[in-house]
Amino acid sequence: MAAAAHLQIDYPRLADIRQHSAAWWHDVLAIVQYSPELRPPRLPWAEGTAAHVRLPVLADLDDAVEVWRLAGPMSSGQHGRVHYRCSERLLFAALSIAEQEFAEPECERPQGDERASALRSATSAAYCELFGALGALGFPHPIRIWNVLPEITGQTPDGERYWHFNGGRQEAFIGRQRHIDGNLPAASALGSPHPGPLTVHCIASVRAPIALENPRQSPAWEYPPQYGPRSPTFARACIEGSPGQTLFVSGTASIVGSHSAHPGDVRAQTRETVRNLRAVLAAANAHLGSERYALEQLTFKVYVRHSDDLADIEQELRSAIGPSARVLYLRADICRRELLVEIEAVGS
Repeated sequence: MAAAAHLQIDYPRLADIRQHSAAWWHDVLAIVQYSPELRPPRLPWAEGTAAHVRLPVLADLDDAVEVWRLAGPMSSGQHGRVHYRCSERLLFAALSIAEQEFAEPECERPQGDERASALRSATSAAYCELFGALGALGFPHPIRIWNVLPEITGQTPDGERYWHFNGGRQEAFIGRQRHIDGNLPAASALGSPHPGPLTVHCIASVRAPIALENPRQSPAWEYPPQYGPRSPTFARACIEGSPGQTLFVSGTASIVGSHSAHPGDVRAQTRETVRNLRAVLAAANAHLGSERYALEQLTFKVYVRHSDDLADIEQELRSAIGPSARVLYLRADICRRELLVEIEAVGS
């Protein structure tokens, strides 16, 4: 395969990519393996390119992997706990941190939920390490960040675990003197159905991206206090700075304004989510002054709370995007209990 001039994403099967020679990997920026296993199968030639996320793949594609490709040359390495691979233009970085590392000894614990405090500390530490690595490596602008943690909507005496994740994330942004409103990366935060560490991976750039909002939704950083004492820190989408102009659409759900729409109705939620995706695309095209991005030409990743809803979600989504668009379905918990599906996308 020729080196990719634009950032490209695909979902090949693990057995297929194992057949490639070392030369095939030269323009691979990253591989994300999705598996409920603690240690997924090792990939040949993939040192420094792979991240592991404990989310099961659905739709009979349990051996599918996520592959990002870009024209090289590439280099790989490790900065502290952050593993990375990069070209001259973009960097992929990943790290995992166990919450237990930040658990207080029982005799020293203050009143409150120790697990919530550990998650907040682990999140802050992960982001501080990530931002430190990006700065040191010369890619200071995160464009797209993915977060996966167990029990994302689990209750604690001090609120939901997602709230504590948001608190730790925002602390790191503030501590590293980064914006917490406006000029933010695109992001997703999902819950793993399996125990494990907090995993964070991202794509970062040498250039500042263009952050976008959805006119149908409140900016996440303006959510009212009912959704947590610290607001989520992300933009609805980002466009990579020239020359790439890859569009990264954040995890998008059935939210209008700041409120969840259509509780309990997975088909209606999927349709509402598609309306939100269309609104983001319209904002991106308006910013560029052209019809560059079209819904049916995007590559999608769909997070499904209940596996039994997969057929309904797929039918609604395919009616909007057509039969040929690439889609990967993953079993994951959404950051609000009433939300049943979340969809993200990438466009070139």
